[in-house]
Amino acid sequence: MQHRSFLKSVAVITVGSLVAKGIGALYRIPLMGILGGYGMGLYHMAYPLFLVLLTFSSAGIPSAFSRMIARERAQGVEDGTTVKTALKLFALLGLLGSVLMCLFAPQMASLQGDEALVSCYFALSPSVFLVALIAVFRGYFQGKNDMSPTAFSEIVEQIFKASAGLLAAYRFRAEPQKAVACALAAVTLSELCALCYLVLRYRGEWRAKRLRVRTARGTEIISSALPVMAAAALLPLSQTVDSIVVVRLLARHTARAVSLYGLFSGGALGLINLPATVCCGLAAASVPAVSSCFARGEEEEGRKRAVYALALTLALAIPCALGLYFLAGPAADILYLALSKEDRAVLVSLIRLVAVSAATLAGVETLAASLTGMGKAKYAAFSMLVAVVAKFVLQFLLVGSARFSILGAGIAANACYLIAFSLDLFYTVKKAKAGKIHDHHRWSRRGRRRSDGQGARRAQSGGQSVCADQSAVLKKS
Repeated sequence: MQHRSFLKSVAVITVGSLVAKGIGALYRIPLMGILGGYGMGLYHMAYPLFLVLLTFSSAGIPSAFSRMIARERAQGVEDGTTVKTALKLFALLGLLGSVLMCLFAPQMASLQGDEALVSCYFALSPSVFLVALIAVFRGYFQGKNDMSPTAFSEIVEQIFKASAGLLAAYRFRAEPQKAVACALAAVTLSELCALCYLVLRYRGEWRAKRLRVRTARGTEIISSALPVMAAAALLPLSQTVDSIVVVRLLARHTARAVSLYGLFSGGALGLINLPATVCCGLAAASVPAVSSCFARGEEEEGRKRAVYALALTLALAIPCALGLYFLAGPAADILYLALSKEDRAVLVSLIRLVAVSAATLAGVETLAASLTGMGKAKYAAFSMLVAVVAKFVLQFLLVGSARFSILGAGIAANACYLIAFSLDLFYTVKKAKAGKIHDHHRWSRRGRRRSDGQGARRAQSGGQSVCADQSAVLKKS
């Protein structure tokens, strides 16, 4: 993939993410006003468990599929996407995730200290199943370097979530617990709408091009996706633990534990996540860009593309981080008008404290995607594991103290993202040993010989191949 093609892919998915997140950011402003600090605290306390189940049922699929398909296209192998098998497999995993969310809703609500969360978990649970299917389709299109379906489906998602969520929350504004549950039910509706769009887009392409879909074994898909899932699972899993640990630590010295956690997770972290979201196109485009190089044995070129993607990421994220730090006050005034003076002061302090993480988190996302493209997702998982452990240690040391309070959670988050960024960068630029490179070339040549032999047998039997033209693929990639 030449820089121009890479930047085009980045631009498509970045614009889509910008529009989607712009809608999401605008959505949070009136939602905060309707739900208040307590309501937003409940809203964000329900999300961590939801994100963990999403991770285990679907998080690795777009990246894993993208890598699998990019490797096939780079090697001139038949363009098989394993969609049929993957849909069955991850529909089952997604359904299991939805059931588990319902089963463990009472226990989680009890651990988090608010029984109102039970209805929130019930409202969110169908989304786990729907997102698992969405991930399969997004991975299919991203692997073919077609980012527009992912981008547009994200916009569709946000439009329906914002419109339905605000209507439902406003309808039950006198009952905060019910308003939160209805706003979360709108998330489920938005995922259903996004899935319908992707299904229609996929069916239209299949009919137009008469693509043949290779049916792969479920074990092949799982083995490819599992390391990516592990890398992606740690952060949302840690956030689930945060929703329990941070609230309980805060409760030692304040009666406003849920509200403070809502300001931190829904306010400060929500803002620092925006630059990472803006840069998500770089992460998504990095997987096929880097993977195609490694599939051809051009590992040095693959690392250069990863560093190029990181440079672009930081060029976007660092100005955002500086803007959050210096404009924290005006941002809080504009975005969260309904907050009390006390809550606003806390939020401004939190935004300024965690502003640096806007850059490091964005870098982590791009580097983790690059490591996935290199086939080194396990290194990204190890980096995040070390970072999460450091975060928990700092939380226990700081958050329970009235001197630091919720600011201790911000310090711990900064340390977490900085450690993960540093380790991911080290593994990205680190060169493989000569023996591993030799083995990679040997297996790549063997795979090409096998695909050539299979193509010859298909030609002799009169079968029609849908392999992409090698020179055209290399030019595009």
